[in-house]
Amino acid sequence: MVTIEFLGPIQKAPLTLEASSLRDVAEVLKQDSEMAQWLENCAVALNDTLVSSLDTPLKSGDKVSLLPPVCGG
Repeated sequence: MVTIEFLGPIQKAPLTLEASSLRDVAEVLKQDSEMAQWLENCAVALNDTLVSSLDTPLKSGDKVSLLPPVCGG
């Protein structure tokens, strides 16, 4: 089981699911139309390290964080 956390303005409770790669996580999240829009723009961190490949493998206990773009002044 991996935990998915949604940071910033995404406003969703953490989600726990079975996934062997980030691609599996993306497929589950794309089923939610609101999340599908966020996925296009979010950075992704695995255990607090930014990653860019959906082929990144996951293991039980991993934490995946979705980081939406932030603007500020």
